[in-house]
Amino acid sequence: MAARSAPSCHLRLEWVYGYRGHQCRNNLYYTAAKEIVYFVAGVGVVYSPREHRQKFYRGHSDDIISLALHPERVLVATGQVGKEPYICVWDSYTVQTISVLKDVHTHGVACLAFDLDGQRLVSVGLDSKNAVCIWDWKRGKMLSMAPGHTDRIFDISWDLYQPNRLVSCGVKHIKFWSLCGNALTPKRGVFGKTGDLQTILCLACARDELTYSGALSGDIYVWKGINLIRTIQGAHTAGIFSMNASEEGFATGGRDGCIRLWDLTFKPITVIDLRETDQGYKGLSVRSVCWRGDHILVGTQDSEIFEIVVHERNKPFLIMQGHCEGELWALAVHPTKPLAVTGSDDRSVRLWSLVDHALIARCNMEEPIRCAAVNVDGIHLALGMKDGSFTVLRVRDMTEVVHIKDRKEAIHELKYSPDGTYLAVGCNDGSVDIYGVAQRYKKIGECVGSLSFITHLDWSSDSRYLQTNDGDGRRLFYRMPGGREVTNKEEVKGVHWASWTCVSGLEVNGILPKYSDINDINSVDGNYMGQVLVTADDYGIVKLFRYPCLRKGAKFKKYIGHSAHVTNVRWSHDYQWVISIGGADHSVFQWKFIPERKLKDALHIAPQESLVDSNSDESDSDLSDVPELDSEIEQETQLTYRRQVYKEDLPQLKEQYKEKRKSDTSKRRERAPENSIRLHFVHGYRGYDCRSNLFYTQIGEIVYHVAAVGVIYNRQQNTQRFYLGHDDDILCLAIHPVKDYVATGQVGRDPSIHIWDTETIKPLSVLKGCHQYGVCAVDFSADGKRLASVGIDDSHTIVLWDWKRGEKLSTTRGSKDKIFVVKMNPCVPDKLITAGIKHMKFWRRAGGGLIGRKGYMGTLGKNDTMMCAVYGWTEEMAFSGTSTGDVCIWRDIFLVKTVKAHDGPVFSMHALEKGFVTGGKDGIVALWDDSFERCLKTYAIKRAALAPGSKGLLLEDNPSIRAISLGHGHILVGTKNGEILEVDKSGPVTLLVQGHMEGEVWGLATHPYLPICATVSDDKTLRIWDLSPSHCMLAVRKLKKGGRCCCFSPDGKALAVGLSDGSFLMANADTLEDLVSFHHRRDIISDIRFSPGSGKYLAVASQDGFADIYHVASSKRVGVCRGAASHITHIDWDARGKLLQVNTGAKEQLFFEAPRGKRQTVPGAEVEKIGWASWTGVLGVCCEGIWPVIGEVTDVTACCLTNDKMVLATGDDLGFVKLFRYPAKGKCGKFKRYVAHSAHVTNVRWTYDDSMLVTLGGADMSLMVWTNEAEGCRERGPCDSEESDADSEEDGGYDSDVTRENEISYAIRAFSTNLRPMFGLKPHLQQKEPSVDERQGIVRPPVSRAPPQPEKLQTNNVGKKKRPIEDLVLELVFGYRGRDCRNNVHYLNDGDDIIYHTASIGILHNVATGAQSFYQEHNDDILCLTVNQHPKFINIVATGQVGDSADMSATAPSIHIWDAVNKQTLSILRCYHSKGVCSVSFSATGKLLLSVGLDPEHTVTIWRWQEGAKIASKAGHNQRIFVAEFRPDSDSQFVSVGVKHVKFWTLAGRALLSKKGLLSTLEDARMQTMLAVAFGASNLTFTGTISGDVCVWKDHVLCRVVARAHTGPVFAMYTTLRDGLIVTGGKERPSKEGGAVKLWDQELRRCRAFRLETGQVTDCVRSVCRGKGKILVGTKNAEIIEVGEKNAACSILVHGHVDGPIWGLATHPSRDFFLSAAEDGTVILWDIADKKMLNKVTLGLAARAVSYSPEGDMVAIGMKNGEFIVLLVSSLKIWGKKRDRRCPIHDIRFSPDSRFLAVGSSENSVDFYDLSLGPTLNRVSCCRDIPSFVIQMDFSADSRYLQVSTGCYKRHVYEVPSGRHLLDPAAIDRITWATWTSILGNEVLGIWSRHAEKADVNCACVSHSGISLVTGDDFGMVKLFDFPCPEKFAKHKRFLGHSPHVTNIRFTSGDRHVVSAGGDDCSLFVWRCVHMPH
Repeated sequence: MAARSAPSCHLRLEWVYGYRGHQCRNNLYYTAAKEIVYFVAGVGVVYSPREHRQKFYRGHSDDIISLALHPERVLVATGQVGKEPYICVWDSYTVQTISVLKDVHTHGVACLAFDLDGQRLVSVGLDSKNAVCIWDWKRGKMLSMAPGHTDRIFDISWDLYQPNRLVSCGVKHIKFWSLCGNALTPKRGVFGKTGDLQTILCLACARDELTYSGALSGDIYVWKGINLIRTIQGAHTAGIFSMNASEEGFATGGRDGCIRLWDLTFKPITVIDLRETDQGYKGLSVRSVCWRGDHILVGTQDSEIFEIVVHERNKPFLIMQGHCEGELWALAVHPTKPLAVTGSDDRSVRLWSLVDHALIARCNMEEPIRCAAVNVDGIHLALGMKDGSFTVLRVRDMTEVVHIKDRKEAIHELKYSPDGTYLAVGCNDGSVDIYGVAQRYKKIGECVGSLSFITHLDWSSDSRYLQTNDGDGRRLFYRMPGGREVTNKEEVKGVHWASWTCVSGLEVNGILPKYSDINDINSVDGNYMGQVLVTADDYGIVKLFRYPCLRKGAKFKKYIGHSAHVTNVRWSHDYQWVISIGGADHSVFQWKFIPERKLKDALHIAPQESLVDSNSDESDSDLSDVPELDSEIEQETQLTYRRQVYKEDLPQLKEQYKEKRKSDTSKRRERAPENSIRLHFVHGYRGYDCRSNLFYTQIGEIVYHVAAVGVIYNRQQNTQRFYLGHDDDILCLAIHPVKDYVATGQVGRDPSIHIWDTETIKPLSVLKGCHQYGVCAVDFSADGKRLASVGIDDSHTIVLWDWKRGEKLSTTRGSKDKIFVVKMNPCVPDKLITAGIKHMKFWRRAGGGLIGRKGYMGTLGKNDTMMCAVYGWTEEMAFSGTSTGDVCIWRDIFLVKTVKAHDGPVFSMHALEKGFVTGGKDGIVALWDDSFERCLKTYAIKRAALAPGSKGLLLEDNPSIRAISLGHGHILVGTKNGEILEVDKSGPVTLLVQGHMEGEVWGLATHPYLPICATVSDDKTLRIWDLSPSHCMLAVRKLKKGGRCCCFSPDGKALAVGLSDGSFLMANADTLEDLVSFHHRRDIISDIRFSPGSGKYLAVASQDGFADIYHVASSKRVGVCRGAASHITHIDWDARGKLLQVNTGAKEQLFFEAPRGKRQTVPGAEVEKIGWASWTGVLGVCCEGIWPVIGEVTDVTACCLTNDKMVLATGDDLGFVKLFRYPAKGKCGKFKRYVAHSAHVTNVRWTYDDSMLVTLGGADMSLMVWTNEAEGCRERGPCDSEESDADSEEDGGYDSDVTRENEISYAIRAFSTNLRPMFGLKPHLQQKEPSVDERQGIVRPPVSRAPPQPEKLQTNNVGKKKRPIEDLVLELVFGYRGRDCRNNVHYLNDGDDIIYHTASIGILHNVATGAQSFYQEHNDDILCLTVNQHPKFINIVATGQVGDSADMSATAPSIHIWDAVNKQTLSILRCYHSKGVCSVSFSATGKLLLSVGLDPEHTVTIWRWQEGAKIASKAGHNQRIFVAEFRPDSDSQFVSVGVKHVKFWTLAGRALLSKKGLLSTLEDARMQTMLAVAFGASNLTFTGTISGDVCVWKDHVLCRVVARAHTGPVFAMYTTLRDGLIVTGGKERPSKEGGAVKLWDQELRRCRAFRLETGQVTDCVRSVCRGKGKILVGTKNAEIIEVGEKNAACSILVHGHVDGPIWGLATHPSRDFFLSAAEDGTVILWDIADKKMLNKVTLGLAARAVSYSPEGDMVAIGMKNGEFIVLLVSSLKIWGKKRDRRCPIHDIRFSPDSRFLAVGSSENSVDFYDLSLGPTLNRVSCCRDIPSFVIQMDFSADSRYLQVSTGCYKRHVYEVPSGRHLLDPAAIDRITWATWTSILGNEVLGIWSRHAEKADVNCACVSHSGISLVTGDDFGMVKLFDFPCPEKFAKHKRFLGHSPHVTNIRFTSGDRHVVSAGGDDCSLFVWRCVHMPH
């Protein structure tokens, strides 16, 4: 018996020997109290050297591997390994947890660091991406996260001198991080030429952006910013593992065993070589160093801790030692002294004093040691080795006695016999050898019974027997000393064993878990005196059992601390201590044994003991002293709330099925019916599995729940109001302490908790994302700000929320058994209790986690199941009700006393001001005084006590009470039977609401002419309900069996009821007494029907597939309908009473003729024509449309047709009630649907006059009454239906621009590929040809007399000193992204400036001067831009960019919020919108930002942008969303529009609730593609559509359409905040009355049109904005135009090319002009000085190349179709044109002497034309054998040669004009070129980068001075090199800004500017050249 409870003694951790030095660094520090903090295994240790005392922190569940000290040096953060590792922040004084940070990292937490003021903590994970996380650790909240590096990170530190900067280092990298918003952005450190790229192991930050770091080579690298500026060579001779910054300077420690101290500027102070000191040894390696004042702490690889006093540095003091590498297995205790011996794979044997907690001797052996034993006299010590030998030493001086090797395999166990004469040695080969001690260890016996390795040995007390355990789990006995096996078990029955260390045997059966045979226990040791057994297992747990423990699954107490395997455990000789050793953690733990008698005084057990179940986890064996579970609780614990299909999954399922069945839905579907229904009254209350879910509001209404409905019941008026926000069963309800707010939690895959206001019935907040399957308990804190919830997942997760903000504050696993209740402490909001099955726990919040302590029962109580709990009126008092009827009274965590309160479980308790009220299964309500001393009064719930005003009848006396609440002078009681009663203080009971009891409800019938209905249920009752205003149960009758169907006779007098045993009865409808009953069938009667008219026949259908027809008057069976293949589900009569329609479970629709039951076949078309008396069948053509798309998942269980045959109501398995038009032909008809029931709707019926619909919920046992509202008479209530899917097949129109925008895929720079179809080997991979000199073997002396090499390039500023260009600064950008972006041009500064974007640049453009300034922080294309309108945030702009997958790395999409004037970045939001951000919008207060993504779900996210916090996020729509905007007056409401989509959103807490726009009120309105949105007063919303209409919405309902507001799509709309006027912009041809821009009044009734005078055929406006008297318009043609409101005058502010790429680029030879030619068929002349477009020539065809003649008087243009044109600049007249080729012209060039024109095309040719022959342009020759298409061409300075770069990465040189190929390299080397634009050739080899696998350099240009070179590439980068650059991978500067593909680049005259042309972005960038000073 005894073994079944845990032993009552206890172990307390007293000392840990060891320190974790392996694989960890920087884990040893001084605290403020001069104590030393470090860790070993899974324990944090605080050691006081003064008192020689240790304190332990044991909040971790696995090995600790990282530690950081808070700057104030009291708090410590530690991180662990594991599958779900967490970080604990704890106090080193009290060793209590302050905060737990979890749910982010996987694998482990490798590094930790606090920031300067200790508010934030950074952590690095061990996952594959080495994630870096930043925490607000006090709140337990993650602020930011980013992938750290592809390889391990070894150290991370905050920059203590600059806020929001960090540095991390690791394998071959160092990274400098900046934190802005939620974005952590790294920059890699540049090693450059200063040092080798190598692994950096540790770092420390200093002032002035300096960072010191220790490298693997032993050098110290010093960084300034991100650049390596110097190295301190040979600081150590090997890797520097640790660096510690102190007030005086820095300390470093390395693998060479040295400590070095440096001053603050890193000049050396001193060096301490630990290997040279007394305690030192070869191979000592320092892992951690800490310098404080004159003390230095050093931790080594070999688990030692030294303390060094600086002025006596050669005498380090050894304060801690432990075993080092390899496993630790050997443990023995001295037989007479408090000593322990350990031996390890590190080959050392160590002797420890248990009293002094110190190492007293150490000896190194030759081999790894695996076991140890001390002889009885304490003289000899035997050690078993891994190589099969064993050694005996003298304990006194560790000298060797003998060394014997008889075996080859490891010796795993050895023991001396109790009389000291023998030594038994067990080997891994399965043998045990016996040696005689006195005979100098001569072998005298051998035991060979085992087939596997020996694990344990024990001698008998008389030394005559030996028992062994082996690896197979066998237990064998041998006679000693010979070693014969004992086969007769009787012989060893009475043997007394000297020690018990075996893991198998009768006496220790109980250590195995009950149902498992796995032996993971490594060691046991029995304490015969104390009758306890201690065990050690593979999971790092030490357990105490009673000894002997005979039955499996015994109770125990468990102690954690070791990490993985505990390899051995032993009692000390006097049983004072237990010693346990860890295999992998090399540590020795010493536990103090506290026997039972001492425990009485130990209620003051150090608080630490109660942290993380260190008292036992009782296992669940048959505890006979715990009573049987109460039947009701038993039933409840077996309920499962899992669903086959969760409602959350429906949209995805629908999509899948739609894909499968694309073809089926081609028919035009019927419209949804005009009628709608509205929930009117619900009969029912969920009491059978819920508790304490019934409350009074402050105005005296009653709030409770049933099915998926929150109900507010007004008892004066007997009416109900409903909260319908849930979509599945509500399981719990709590009421706010101050306001009338209610929290309800539901079932779901990701179940939500809704907090809603009972007055407005609006949701205030919705909490999701932390629970699984369902939420079973919720509770508000006393101040109402927090909410606690418990889930029904396997670990019953507990979550603490800040519900208004929707934030999860803390979570933890609750218990493996069900938790019934959670209660928050009324005084301390951080404390709570949970109660449940065998569970009472007291929790306190610690950051992101909760720390739980079990209630301590002591001897007072048994570990009982708690059903309810409340707090008393002081902080530490708590009360709980048990399943046995007791009330337990708790103080702090201790049980003080128990009081018997009820017979059977106490289900509910409620605390009052001066006492308590309880309710139990016995049906009694008891009032108690405030200390549960006496019971003041009891009320029994009996029929006799029912007051006359009751709404219904009490079914049985003393129903089980599940909820109690007090208020308004009454006690409110909820029962298990679904009744709600009100008990008056004087005794009378009023019944308010009732429903069916447990069991499904299926039977429903409505009366033929009265507003009443009948129901019959599995709870064996038949009930009659009044549907008129009294809403009550009129009559009830108990039945022998449950029933499944019922029906009134046509005259309303009789009621037929079908029962589940196959019988049915007819009862009098008024009195419910039996008239007659029959029992002809064995199976359930599933439907029963009277024939219409006089009710002559009764048809009775059963589940065995027959329908019987009875003659009512004679009570005889007259016919049987046979032929159904499955059970019958529905039957209906026709109006004449002659034909029966039958539905079966096999989806057959059959017809039978009455009265005989003959089978008829009726063709489908005829069925409809027959007049049916009723229609409740779900099959047939008439109701094909009621089956949903996902018919395979869900069944339509019931349906009913109105008497006017117009509307069909259906109920299905998902709990939906739907209305369809009748007949519902064609698949998937349109419907209106209503959610209120939870799971199955089992039956639906219309009342006789169609005024009400009655529906029954199967599992939710509720009867719901809905009123039918015809079209005209209803006001649209909030609980109107969800429409069926509006993605109707009719499309919302087509427009090429919309399609282009919808289908565009945005290229990401990092993945951009070749712009041109190049092939061949890239230049930097080609073999270099030797130069002439090299080939001839000439080595030129450095100063040569040979003629100098000619210049590579003719330079035009000879005579001036050449100054290289050192930088480029962006000065002008010509371009605006209008083609696929919208609403991206805004006024700033009262209309003086405008802001817009192109490529990845935000541009602030001054309207008056044209001057521009730029925001250049984006690293990829900007897609959207918005301006904050709130006066507090003036000039604040948000821009969103494209990006890659949403992995939070630097290439992830992000949003930047910045100040438009000073270009400061205020916040960066990395977001989970993979692909990019397509819309941003600020809220009314300016604090929130809304963003929409391009990811497949088109996610909508809301941010608090200043903190970088994501508040809420939700999938928006399955198709593209174009725009989402906040209402201008709101922080919570916004509207999104897109492809066939408009949604109205509300932010509630952290949840986004949305409503689709409802079209149903307007005839023939259909959902179109919506493109833009604007807002009006009183909740009006305007959306612009693809057809040119504007829809006007009131709330979410369409109320009118402004037809043809524009003739084409309405792309842009703008709401003016100051006067409410609205601007719209669309796609329209200019006409007299119309215009593409219109200004409207506030209600969009009148407008004024503006024409844009751009000369285009159609104007397409993409952006509009209104300032003071001006309208700003951005067009698709990349123009930005300002229109005056008064005079309608247009001025074009910004021009650009419409379509790209811009291929042609030419700069004027002498002036600051340049030409660009683009794919859009225009050539534009730009003026840099005046910052504007001078002229534009439209060619009508795409242009590819353009060039000026040397004098600048002519221009040549090459076209895409092969034609080229020569223009005169002065008159822009065509001088000549020619088309000799059919392919695009790629380059065109005038020779420097103006004589020839060279034209290169993609036909692999260059043609020469002689211009001196006049404008006929005859070709004089061409160059042959060009291997690929021509890219660039350059003439030589003397016009005699032409160099051509080609598409196969080869450069050729030709003679002009003959076209002969020049092959002599020497001759080529001597040519001086007039220009250089080639990307090929040795001179420019260095421009090709390493990373260009897929992407190319597209263009290059050498400056006129001939010493600088700029290039443009496919990544959108402009790079600046020195020319020439023949070395590979030359150094350069890079300039970002363009989108992918820079197509062309040129220097302007005098090298004043560089112009670069963009491919994807159609923009021209003008960069100012910054020359080096002389």
